[in-house]
Amino acid sequence: MNKKIENENFDKDFKCPVETAIDVLAGKWKILIIWYLRDEKKRFSELQKLLPNATQKMLIQKLRELEMDGLVHREVYPVVPPKVEYSLTEYGKTLKPIIKQLYLWGDTHKKLNS
Repeated sequence: MNKKIENENFDKDFKCPVETAIDVLAGKWKILIIWYLRDEKKRFSELQKLLPNATQKMLIQKLRELEMDGLVHREVYPVVPPKVEYSLTEYGKTLKPIIKQLYLWGDTHKKLNS
């Protein structure tokens, strides 16, 4: 049994960096959230409008995961009603060129397959 635990730790320590990135950005909502936050802060309701197919629960969950990974900052203002804004952290902004390339590739792919 100890060997199995050691092997699990070995796999975690020597994971391919692409696999690590996919683990952090898995699913379409996280990438789209980053895309919409790339240039400016957004309130939760704005993100809901931009992502109408994401349920409220899913959007909250993905925003929390991005926050835990240090990619998104959540700012809560002490007003009534509560005001919450989301933005990319400096670390999150490092994904902007990657997301831009993904956008360009998707645009090209869409044109080729229309």
